[in-house]
Formats: sequence, structure tokens, C-alpha cells
Amino acid sequence: MLEAAFRKMKLDWRYLTIEVLPENLEDALAGMKAMGLQGLNLTIPHKIEVMKYLDAVADDASLIGAVNTVRRDGDRLIGENTDGKGFLESLRIDGRMNPAGKEFLILGAGGAARALCTELALAGARSIRIVNRTVSRAEALASHISRNTAAEVSALPWTPALSLPSSVNVLVNATSIGLFPDTNKPDLNYDSIRQDMLVCDVIPNPPETEFLKEASRRGARTLDGLGMLVYQGAIGFKMWTGLEAPVDEMKEALIKEFQE
Repeated sequence: MLEAAFRKMKLDWRYLTIEVLPENLEDALAGMKAMGLQGLNLTIPHKIEVMKYLDAVADDASLIGAVNTVRRDGDRLIGENTDGKGFLESLRIDGRMNPAGKEFLILGAGGAARALCTELALAGARSIRIVNRTVSRAEALASHISRNTAAEVSALPWTPALSLPSSVNVLVNATSIGLFPDTNKPDLNYDSIRQDMLVCDVIPNPPETEFLKEASRRGARTLDGLGMLVYQGAIGFKMWTGLEAPVDEMKEALIKEFQE
């Protein structure tokens, strides 16, 4: 995706996959500074530990409690989290929805849910309900976001055949259920999905999950996880290069990759 963006913009840049063991993380960040790298992405198990080796962490990433993107600002390394931002861009552009004043129900309370809930709260969501099988995790996340934002955030247990409250505007699967090669779907009462709802999945592969297919059969609009992945990459691209990302080319590259 990012190599395709570099080619389109005629940048002599490379996006490399480099394995860094946990005990070498501090040295890797020092190496980034020494070699003049403009940025990086990182994932588990580094997203929390990396924060102690950075010069600063963006406010929203600090609130999320995890960093997935590092950018250079002069000689300083700044930690960012683009996951939730990518979802917001996809929601606004592809889903044609402003989150301000809307009510969301989020399935899951892991890292993706934490990023999404934080950015939705900061974007003015009226209410966020977090549903998780281990309700204590949902309660901890809801309490954290409630204390630090103006949104009304609550936790609900994930009961069998969960029915959606009639006031929910947007339903989001923020779990890994349905990720290739898994073909399962979250357990809920799909007949409680309304035609005026937007149903979203954070999973990009496959883009049309069984979860979204069930929502479509009920007449709801759907938003797949491909856009979230593309936009979070596009946000990182701009952070590193200062240029607007060629989103269409990035999306085409992802679709081609997932089809192979």
C-alpha cells in the first residue's frame, strides 16, 4: 500500500518490514534517529512499550495508551496512533456520516475498540456503548474514556443473541471475528439491525465479512474495514512526507494483495 503511494508520488522512498525483538526496541528507536528514518509503524508487542523511548506522544495516542506510528519532527520522535483516525476518515468519507451527536455500539474492548472509542469520543459522539464478553474489560475502557472526554460511555455484557438498542445509529465490530481465514460472525440478534443504521467492520480481509453480509440482508448500509486500513496508512504517509496520500492507488494495491 505505501510502496504504491511512493511510486505514484515519484518518491524514492521504501517501506521495509523489519523484525525487532522486544529487548532491542530502545536500540531500534535510537537507530531510527541515527539513520535519519522519517517514520515507522509498529504493532504488538511494541505499541505500549515504545512510548517510553519517544520524545513526545500525541494527546489522543496518550489517551488510547498505545502508539502504532512514529514520525520525525526535527530531531524529535513523536508517537501517534492512526487506527482510530483511519476509522473516522472512512466513517466520514466512505460512510458519509458525521460522528458528532450519534450513538455507537462497539463490539469488543481490545486495542482496536480502545482506539475507535477514544477518537469517536473526541469527535463528539453523544453516546458509546461497549459490549464485551468479559464485561470488566468493557467497564474499565468505558470508565477511562468517560473520565477523559465529554462522551457518555457505558459497558454492556455480551449476552447470547444480543439485541441492539433502538437508539443506536452505528454498530461496529471491533473484534477479530471474521478475519481471514475465519468465516464466523459475531453472535447477536441480526433481526434487531435496522435499515437506518450504519454497520461497520474493522476487518479489512475479507472486506465483505459475514457480519456485513448479514447487515446488508436487513437493508442496513455497511462500511468495511478496508477504508480504515487505507486511511490510517494515508495519515501516516502525510505525517512522514508532508504530502497528501494517493488514496485510490493505495486502496487498489490492498485489494490486489487480498485477492492473491
